[in-house]
Amino acid sequence: MNVIVVGCGRVGSQLATLLSIEGHNVVVIDKDAEAFKRLGTMFNGVTIRGLGFDEEILQEAGISEADAFAAVTDLDNTNLMAAEVARKIFDVKHAVARLYNPVRERTYQQLGLDYVCGTTLVAEVLLDKIKSGHGHHLTNLGDVEVIQFKTSPAVDGKRVRDIEIARRFRLAAISRGDSMFVPEPDTILQAGDVIVASIKEEAFSKIERYMEG
Repeated sequence: MNVIVVGCGRVGSQLATLLSIEGHNVVVIDKDAEAFKRLGTMFNGVTIRGLGFDEEILQEAGISEADAFAAVTDLDNTNLMAAEVARKIFDVKHAVARLYNPVRERTYQQLGLDYVCGTTLVAEVLLDKIKSGHGHHLTNLGDVEVIQFKTSPAVDGKRVRDIEIARRFRLAAISRGDSMFVPEPDTILQAGDVIVASIKEEAFSKIERYMEG
């Protein structure tokens, strides 16, 4: 994969090094060139000094070829702007943003941003999300992840019970139009529904087709 990491702090440098060790092509962007000293000796990617939401810097980083994008600076506004530029202007499918202040969580959700809260943030969680590209992360409870995602046409006409997986994937709420409700097992799903669900990692491969790409 071609991955761009914005922010070379403790988490960004660790994430970039992990991706590099796995053989991915990684470009790290940071406004402070001194930050690149945090990168591990195993990192063999590219570093660029600049702002992660600057279109010229992103083009220099090769964003037109990027498969994934992670904005993990210590500033929520920077992360939000960078992720939005990556998604909306350059059409990067898998953009993940770091969130520090929970007050901004609703903004991230309304924008449909995939994010990781500071309270649960570790580089490994970001790595897993970049590699899988699934859903919008809300939080982790042990080995269970709570996610929010928009449904694909593959759910049309299916009942909740048709897609749930015992002890591995369970729907908690559905948002449809202006209403949100707790579904029954026989609730009929529609493409475009926004679902909040709990899931275990091993179930993602079974339900990815129900998530809008």
